[in-house]
Amino acid sequence: MNSKFLRTLGAGLSVAVILTGCDGLGKMIKKQKDISYSATPNPIEMHGDTVQFTVSGKFNPKLFAKKVTLTITPVVKYAGGEKAMKPVILVGDKATGSGQKISFDKGGTFSYTSDKFAYEPAMRTATVELRGQGTVKKKVKDFTPVPVADGTIVTPLLVRNDEKGIYGKDNFQKSYPANQETHIYYTISSAAVRPGEMKSEEMKNINKFITSNINSAWYEFKGIDVSAYASPDGETEKNTHLAGDRAKSGSDAMMAEFKKNKNKDNKFGKEKEQYKVGTTGEDWDGFKKLMEESTVADKDLILRVLTMYNDPNQRRTEIKNLSKTYKELAEKILPKLRRSIITVNVDKKSRTDEMISKLCTSYPDSLSVEELLYGANLTTDINTKVQIYTSAEKTYAADWRTSNNLGVALLTQNKVAEAGEAFKRADKANASNPIIQNNLGIIEAKNGNRRAAMDLYNKAGGAGPEVNYNKGIVQIRDGKYSDAVSGFGDYKSFNKALAQLLSGSPDAVNATIDAGNEKDMALSYYLKAVAAARKSNTSEVLTNLKIAIEKDGTLKAQAKGDAEFIKLKADAGFTGLVN
Repeated sequence: MNSKFLRTLGAGLSVAVILTGCDGLGKMIKKQKDISYSATPNPIEMHGDTVQFTVSGKFNPKLFAKKVTLTITPVVKYAGGEKAMKPVILVGDKATGSGQKISFDKGGTFSYTSDKFAYEPAMRTATVELRGQGTVKKKVKDFTPVPVADGTIVTPLLVRNDEKGIYGKDNFQKSYPANQETHIYYTISSAAVRPGEMKSEEMKNINKFITSNINSAWYEFKGIDVSAYASPDGETEKNTHLAGDRAKSGSDAMMAEFKKNKNKDNKFGKEKEQYKVGTTGEDWDGFKKLMEESTVADKDLILRVLTMYNDPNQRRTEIKNLSKTYKELAEKILPKLRRSIITVNVDKKSRTDEMISKLCTSYPDSLSVEELLYGANLTTDINTKVQIYTSAEKTYAADWRTSNNLGVALLTQNKVAEAGEAFKRADKANASNPIIQNNLGIIEAKNGNRRAAMDLYNKAGGAGPEVNYNKGIVQIRDGKYSDAVSGFGDYKSFNKALAQLLSGSPDAVNATIDAGNEKDMALSYYLKAVAAARKSNTSEVLTNLKIAIEKDGTLKAQAKGDAEFIKLKADAGFTGLVN
């Protein structure tokens, strides 16, 4: 081979090497370790069933080749699959095509936020890596994949599905008024009780009631009220005294009736101190009422007089001027106003708690709906509650509370489908009732229909604080943590503590849990451990995690794979607990 050919070949190879090296891609790959990448957050986090993260990078000066186009693709890797995000394209000073410019002389940075993507359970132990591919014209070279995030925080999934159903309240009363009323009517200007008045039909009825029940254990006789009136057709001062005299004579007459009771041990109604005199005087209000109900001539004119004049004497004068009408008043209206009203105050006692509890399960159809609803509250056994509410619905299906309360009890037994059917029956009996809307919302929430659940909760306004609590559970699942904190209100619950943690207040977790009735729950100690991890308090993490695992052994595996504790993977105390 002649020397001229060799020189030509050598020169060609040198040019090829120079041309290959001029694109800068190879040198850039050799220095790829000098590129700094990061992901925020790290670990990545799930909120509202989705994941989103930001990737940033920095190139030092003299690193990003001028003709290179670098395509960086974030990839989420997890057991059984991977999910590639949309790429970010970076271009050098002299590269063709579109993308973010990175200067060769000055270097540069980029920041990229991924699209939201649906969380899958396998992503709990996911990693995020950046895969780079550099191109110069037709030349393509892959960069070494760079991991930037490890694990996925899924703490919102700790939310407890402890939605609060609302029972329809009973109207049961331990006792209720059974007052008896009678009247004694008088002749004009007289306070004497005529013998016939004590033999009237209503007087006979009250005497019969008194005789039958004065010694009954079911009735409590509490006192006697007396009100007496004069018709407004005489002088006011005289009428005032006359009404007072009628109150006394009416009291005396009733006292005499009670004294006919030969039971000497029962003193009720036989002593003056038991009579309380109330209103006495002219009865203008009674007069107006009777006029409104009457067919008396000039009725409207008389009512106008009552409206125009407040002075009783002026009223009497104007009414008496209607001579023909006044005669009709004297015959039909005024006699009814000359009276004493005697009210015997009596309370009728209801069945005792013991009796109701027994009958609820033995003879439920013998009880009223109020007694059945009340009786269900006397037991803490959920199976007995279901039995009572089932009986109540069978007898009183038209009362929405029976179906509704049965549904709430079934929810406690985790019989969601049966509870839902009961709530539908309640809604049919009383459509749009806020309490029922809340309970229907719970069914939708437990079936995973969060939007439908929230729509129903929004229709349940005024049903009680339980509604906002239930909204709070949905809001945690939707990633609206501050709203959830507000919704939980005064409930010192695990869920409120969780919402506080997720909204950025880990310091509030312990106080909320310790103030509630869920502080001894294994999951409560677990949440305290998570809060401590976020505060980098290792000793508190280990203390709480140890108790949580002792109470519930399944939490050992959960903690081991929980990205909340990823910084403790090399800690001997932590590994000793979870391995």
